[in-house]
Amino acid sequence: MSYTDADTDSAASTMRLSFKGAEASPLKNLLRTALPAVVDLASQTIMWTVESILIGKISAAAFGGVGMALQVVILCITVLITFIVGSTLIITRHLGAGEKEEANHILSQAMILGAGMACLLAVFWYFGATNIFKLIKEDGGAAAEQAGVTYLRTLAIFAPFIITNFIAVGIVRGAGDTQYSMLINLGINGLNLILAPLLIFGLFGLPRLEVQGAALAAGICHTLGFLGTLYLLRSRKSALFLSFREMAQPNLQTFKRLFNAGVPTTIEQLVWAFGQLVVTGFVAQLGVEMLASHQVFLRIQAILSMLYMGFGMGAMTLMGKNLGAADRRLAQHTAEVSSTVMFISVVAVGLILWFFSRQLMSVFTNDPEVIHTGSFAMLVFALTQVPKAVNYVVVGNLRGAGDLRWLMWMTVASAFLLEIGLNWVIVFGILHGAQRAFLGLLCIWGVQLLDETIRLALYYWRFKGGKWKFLHV
Repeated sequence: MSYTDADTDSAASTMRLSFKGAEASPLKNLLRTALPAVVDLASQTIMWTVESILIGKISAAAFGGVGMALQVVILCITVLITFIVGSTLIITRHLGAGEKEEANHILSQAMILGAGMACLLAVFWYFGATNIFKLIKEDGGAAAEQAGVTYLRTLAIFAPFIITNFIAVGIVRGAGDTQYSMLINLGINGLNLILAPLLIFGLFGLPRLEVQGAALAAGICHTLGFLGTLYLLRSRKSALFLSFREMAQPNLQTFKRLFNAGVPTTIEQLVWAFGQLVVTGFVAQLGVEMLASHQVFLRIQAILSMLYMGFGMGAMTLMGKNLGAADRRLAQHTAEVSSTVMFISVVAVGLILWFFSRQLMSVFTNDPEVIHTGSFAMLVFALTQVPKAVNYVVVGNLRGAGDLRWLMWMTVASAFLLEIGLNWVIVFGILHGAQRAFLGLLCIWGVQLLDETIRLALYYWRFKGGKWKFLHV
């Protein structure tokens, strides 16, 4: 059976009233959803950066050890995206259709899985920390290993609260209540900014706990954040309500539905992260200045990604709600508005990067060779931001529509053929000697520009095809 946009108009007119966001303009809906998400995500990045700076003041070994521990934590969090994306996709459809009870059922089942995974990871981190660091130990030595084990074991004590809260806040954010997820994370990270230096350095009479203090501060703040999220989900102030009765009744069919919706995105994220890790390994072989310049680009990229992710999240949420309300015309219009807003914003960002390249590089380093190398490649880096930023939004729209397996295969092809394959051919097959040292970084970011542009063209082609309007999640 096939449908057209006209076929859905009647249904949309009746269901639209159930989705209060549809009453406002697409632009207002987008800004109301995306801007709090940008602030929310930026606060987490700022907190991780500040914590790294504080731990770096203890010793290089502590910095390296905690850095390795955070790699383990981030890898686990990437896997947990399965529950967040899967839940969000299904919940936004139900909310858009005015089916709140079904949305609350999905939330409760996702929380059962999340709490179970949190307990398993807590045990793995605490009892496996020593073996984990034996596997990933590099040149940091015994001191770095000890710092990493201490950090991970301390964090493991709070892991059930930290991980469960991470999943719950992610679902709240994905459901469109971005103002609440922003307030919760601003509270967690703001309190952590105060507590971390007190416990790391032993200020105002408190014990000097160093690495353990950093983990303790994070654990306490996220546990308080968990209590705040629990209160929100039980207060009926959010669009979602967490029912303990539903949590006492696990539903295998819903579990299967959540996994089917979430696993493609998890694979997509893991493959992309692996590809970028390999590319960084290529850059490391070009020399210290190239690697340092590349790291500066990655740090700038991480900051800009908060803006892109916020708008991508907003696009995904609104797409799910509009399709849930059977209003495909509004879904398409909102998607087009979100892409236009992101395009205009990122052109302004690109111009700033280009005209102030040396000043931006000098914020991160005072090495003249690194600044010169980075400024030379900044134009390509700035141009890359345009397709990359728009891709976040177009992918958010397609993901919100449930076109997950296509996105996954696109990322797999991109990571292996272009990011790893083409970069290897150019850097180690075509460029040699001084040529490689001079043009290597420029070519690597040139490949990323090519990759993002090709994928943008394919994503746009997929979106214009319109199949996403009729997918079920």
